[in-house]
This record gives sequence, structure tokens and C-alpha cells, in this order.
Amino acid sequence: MRVLLLSYGSRGDVEPMVGLATRLRALGAEVQVCAPPDFAELLDGAGFPLVPLGPSIREMATKAVTATKPAPPTSMQQRAAEMFAATYESVAAVAEGCDAVVATGLIPAAAAARAVAEKLGIPYVFVAYFPTYLPSPHHPPLVWPGRPVPPDVTDNRVLWDLNAENIHELFGEAVNTHRATIGLPPVDDVRDHVLTDHPWLAADPTLAPWPEPADLDVVQTGAWIRPDERPLPADLEAFLNASAPPVYVGFGSMPLRDAQDVTRAAIEAVRAQGRRVLLSRGWADLALTDDQDDCFAVGEVNQQALFGRVAAAVHHGGAGTTTTAARAGAPQVVVPQMADQPYWAARVAELGIGAAHDGPTPTTESLTAALKTALTPDTRTRAAAVARAIRTDGTTVAAKRLLDAVSREKPPVSS
Repeated sequence: MRVLLLSYGSRGDVEPMVGLATRLRALGAEVQVCAPPDFAELLDGAGFPLVPLGPSIREMATKAVTATKPAPPTSMQQRAAEMFAATYESVAAVAEGCDAVVATGLIPAAAAARAVAEKLGIPYVFVAYFPTYLPSPHHPPLVWPGRPVPPDVTDNRVLWDLNAENIHELFGEAVNTHRATIGLPPVDDVRDHVLTDHPWLAADPTLAPWPEPADLDVVQTGAWIRPDERPLPADLEAFLNASAPPVYVGFGSMPLRDAQDVTRAAIEAVRAQGRRVLLSRGWADLALTDDQDDCFAVGEVNQQALFGRVAAAVHHGGAGTTTTAARAGAPQVVVPQMADQPYWAARVAELGIGAAHDGPTPTTESLTAALKTALTPDTRTRAAAVARAIRTDGTTVAAKRLLDAVSREKPPVSS
């Protein structure tokens, strides 16, 4: 059995797919992973050949963050057309013989993945990593840049209808033009076409429950966690062992407009609590502000091994980072920047396992207040309790469900 996994997004979109790929391989499946070229090292380390998709996602994200105004719709439509065409070409070239396609990430890329599945006549599954990506009467949709919702509209179903209209207006022409060139019929709702009526939700039900009743038949598998057995670097081990647990500060694969101002505010706030700082450089290229020995900077490391050894984690609120910190019982301060991150910030606060920063631009004062909440004994006790409730079988549930579905789709072998 052969499965194609596609993820066009940041590391938080790709790493869970590597977790699923690892579990599928353990169950005897052959796996092909399609992702941006930024993650060749990640895939190589896990033993999967990478089919690179499109340009660097890091470059795209950096341009989006540093832009002075949102891209005009015509520009987004052109990029969508290019993304669909390039993704389809790359995926179709390696999809022959595959039995299923699982996709996530940017809408045009996922639409191309579904088109490949249609041409091959094989199952297609869309996976989301957080509930608010999926239409529901219980929550509003994400707001698209340059597409604010009318302030007088509060009904969630109406907001989701507007969301579908916006997505189709942005991407419908690009998707349908290319579908026509490969002999596929047009779609009249790109969002629902990509998500399907039966999307999967790869998020932990304690951290991110799917509220029922809902309009979609959502399968919540639990979070997809990539096994990571890498030891921590020796110099990091030495820093951790030198004194009390530090506070981790990092924004993962999120570029920041004012990275050094954020770094300075974070270091001052952590020091104000009498704590040391462990700074993760990430895509924001965070750098230490001085050479004092209470601060240490690291690159990409095994967060699963690290987060159980920190006093708290200050981060952007990506699904993977939030889940990893929660599994480790580490109190959190979430400084959300975009997309799903406000959702995770709110959940951290609601669960009592940390604090949600108000807005994307922290100051020394705002981070100091948030850290005072996160570093209390009550927060650590609550974080430890939630950690015990988090499931670790998400990839097993998903892999078995996918393989069972493929087996039901295949015709019996003639004797």
C-alpha cells in the first residue's frame, strides 16, 4: 500500500505529517511526502524522500510579515494559479500507484492534491490541526488578510458563508482554470471542495475539542506527534544543568517584524522574574542582546526532550509547540501572531495552563504580567494535570483508519 502525504505550510504543518508517515511506515505502508523545500533536512532525518513543492515557504512568510499592506486580490489570485499548477505537476509526477492522498496547508495546494486524487480515482483526506479552520456554528472563521468581516455580522453560519465566498473569489478561477486543463469539472465552492464533508482534525481533544453538534462529520484523531529521540546538544545540557530551569522564548517558523525589540522585551521580562532565558532563534532569527551568562541561544532542537526541563515556554502558539509544551507539563505564555495562534492562546488561558498575551507585539510590561501568571505554583500544577490527559495515539488512530479505508476501497484480488 502506498500513501501520498502533502503539506504546503510551515514546520507546524509539515512535522505532524512526518509523524503520520512514520506510523504508516511502521504498519507496512510505503509513504511519499510532498512539502516545501525548507524541510528537506527534516524529511531526510526521518528517512523519507522529499518531493519539493514550490518556492521557500520561509521566504513567502517573511515577505508577508514585512509587507506594509496586504497583497491585492489580483496578486493573490495569480499566486494561487501558479501554486495550483506547480503543485499538481509535482504531485502528479510521483502519485502513480498511490492508494490515498492526505493533504493540508494552503488552499490552492490542497486543491491540487485533491485533483490528483480525482484523476487517479483514489481516496482524498483533508486534515486540519485546529478546530477553527473547519466550519462550525460554534466558532467564527479565521479572518483573511484584506477581507475583514462586516462588524454587524455575528452569526457564525453567516460568517462561514462569507468565508466560503471570499475563498472562492480568491481561488476559484485559478482552481477551475487548471482543473479544466486536466479534464476535471469545475467546482462551485473551493473551500468545501478542499475540506470535504468528512475532514480529519489532528488535534488533542483535551486541548482542542471539536464542539458538537456540527454541520461537518469531523474525525478527531488526536494530535499527530512526530517521534523525536534526538539528544539535546552538549552545550545546551550544560546550560540547563548549571542552575534552575530557564524560561524558553521562541517563535518557531514565524518571522517577526520587530524581532530584536521582541527579544529585548522577553529577556527583560524573564530576568525581572529572577529566571534565566533560553532563546530559540527560529525563523525570526532571534539573537541575544548581551553576553551575560544567564541567557543561552539555540537553533532547532528536540522540544519533546527540552520542554520538561523549562520553567515556562513563551511562544507564538503554533499547534505543535502548544501541544508539545502541554504534553511536557510546561506552563505557557502564548503571544499569538496570526492564523490558529489566537485560538491556542485562548485555550491555554481557558485550561489554566498559562497565559494568553493580548496581541502580537509584546512589551516588557505585558510579558512580565503574563509570566507572573504562568510561573505560579497553581499554573504548574494545572499544567501537570492536563499533561496526563493528553493522548499520544493520534498517528496510530489516523494511520489505521486510513489503511482500513483504502482496504475497503480496493477491489478483491481474483484467485
